[in-house]
Amino acid sequence: MTARSAAHDTFVIERTYDATPARVFAAWSDPSAKRRWFGGPEEWVQEAHTLDFRVGGRERAAGGPKGGPVHRYEALYRDIVPDERIVSTYEMHMDATLTSVSIATVELRPEGARTRLVYTEQGVFLDGHDNAKQREAGTRDLLDKLDAYLRRQGASL
Repeated sequence: MTARSAAHDTFVIERTYDATPARVFAAWSDPSAKRRWFGGPEEWVQEAHTLDFRVGGRERAAGGPKGGPVHRYEALYRDIVPDERIVSTYEMHMDATLTSVSIATVELRPEGARTRLVYTEQGVFLDGHDNAKQREAGTRDLLDKLDAYLRRQGASL
């Protein structure tokens, strides 16, 4: 029998972007934009990404190293305040195994022409398949990709 466990944890990441809150919000809310920065490492095989960005809407993304396992993200949007806040709940799966369930809050705060993003995640990490330290590292990587995306977009404006 497999040992069962539930480890609860919270982490907060703060970043400042050289973009207005409207541009940062658009990077999260526009399906075409989000596909450009939201995903696993470059060497991973990426599967289809879908985004229905509205309260009650869902987002799905999946990918993984060639040969597996497939890491799957399934989110439900709970609260959206344009250019200010996004709250979602989401599950992570590795192949058929549920590895975690989280609530994620993205807060956007104007700082002149820049934006202060505060990302807070509260999660339960199941049966030792994942943990907050790994999730925080992965989220930091995603927020780095968001920064690179915004810089590329800003250079083309």
